[in-house]
Amino acid sequence: MSVKIHYQNTHFITSAPDIRHLPEDEGIEIAFAGRSNAGKSSALNRLTNQRALAKTSKTPGRTQLINLFKVDENCHIVDLPGYGFAQVPLELKKKWQRSLGEYLQRRECLKGLVVLMDIRHPMKDLDQQMIFWAVDSGIPVQVLLTKADKLKSGARKAALLKIRKDAEGFGGDVNVEAFSSLKGIGVDQLRARLDTWFAPAFEQPEQDDDALEQE
Repeated sequence: MSVKIHYQNTHFITSAPDIRHLPEDEGIEIAFAGRSNAGKSSALNRLTNQRALAKTSKTPGRTQLINLFKVDENCHIVDLPGYGFAQVPLELKKKWQRSLGEYLQRRECLKGLVVLMDIRHPMKDLDQQMIFWAVDSGIPVQVLLTKADKLKSGARKAALLKIRKDAEGFGGDVNVEAFSSLKGIGVDQLRARLDTWFAPAFEQPEQDDDALEQE
């Protein structure tokens, strides 16, 4: 089913310290994850054509909560806590990692994961851990190589091809695209990928019942 989502209508719903404080585990959620400097907030703002939907900040305290945004009926985007920030106390890092792992492995309505990483410093240990978690849980992954405008065209293409090759080692459904919030590189591809993940939310229940009867 082909669906065109109006991402500009996305709005903030709530923040939660862990999955126990999130709304009911229903509908379709797509999570955005990345290191603290990967450009996650900028990507969300570009995706939705909103300047300040996700707060961009250089301080890691901004992103220690799970932030939930409503895109459409039964369709949500989840902004997960940034990880890997060097200046955060170890205990806080561990807390964030527990929270991330718990969300990825136990949230039933999670149907897709977007992992953002700087194209110049991709596939750090925690990035790979996030992808492995998702693949283990049968969740498709869209990797965005952010800040792609920082590289010239040839270097950008070479980096993209290398990471696509590396991503084959994860197994599962892992797609890789270059992305730039500043220049708009990869935005259309991201929207198209999210459209396919959100599409089941727009299917009519009657169609499902008919299909079951035919079987």
